[in-house]
Amino acid sequence: MIKHETIEKNISLMILLIVIVISGGGLAEIVPLFFQKETTVPVEGLRVLTPLELEGRDIYIREGCNVCHTQQIRPFRAETERYGHYSVAGEFVYDHPFLWGSKRTGPDLARVGGRYSDDWHRAHLYNPRDVVPESIMPSYPWLFSDKLTGEDTVAKMEALRIVGVPFTDAAIANAEAEVKGKTEITALVAYLQQLGTVMSNRR
Repeated sequence: MIKHETIEKNISLMILLIVIVISGGGLAEIVPLFFQKETTVPVEGLRVLTPLELEGRDIYIREGCNVCHTQQIRPFRAETERYGHYSVAGEFVYDHPFLWGSKRTGPDLARVGGRYSDDWHRAHLYNPRDVVPESIMPSYPWLFSDKLTGEDTVAKMEALRIVGVPFTDAAIANAEAEVKGKTEITALVAYLQQLGTVMSNRR
């Protein structure tokens, strides 16, 4: 049995034992989640993103939207009253990476799909203060002129399929043609409009 005095006087041994304890505790908490149905099985009705929505998601990440907007509703009344059904693990099984976030400079977007029209989103992204006067969100006018080439869309979908996203061969084959020439704003709005819709009718 190692005495406390021995551990406290040997910093290397103390660090080793701390790492062992934290690793053991972490594994005990994390490993079971890989085998629980509610964390690994998609919720009913969940679908994969279309190629256009997938490109929109990448634009969302590129522009740092996830820095100011969470996509995670906590199970508290104050949140469910405002945003809708609390987030469940089965909604995110196809998300790589997750965009839950913890910083809300702007509102949570987990259930924003269908709440506003495409035109509203376009106006909001072109100049947020046109629709929300007190907004501090930056404008994104370049999204309206920059266009997608689709050059990397197939590769993205193939990579995501390797980690479990069930894209079909047909979807992958048509991906480049589906997004080529579309503006980035079209892709981003398509992504926003599907967020949370699988849970929108649940309370």
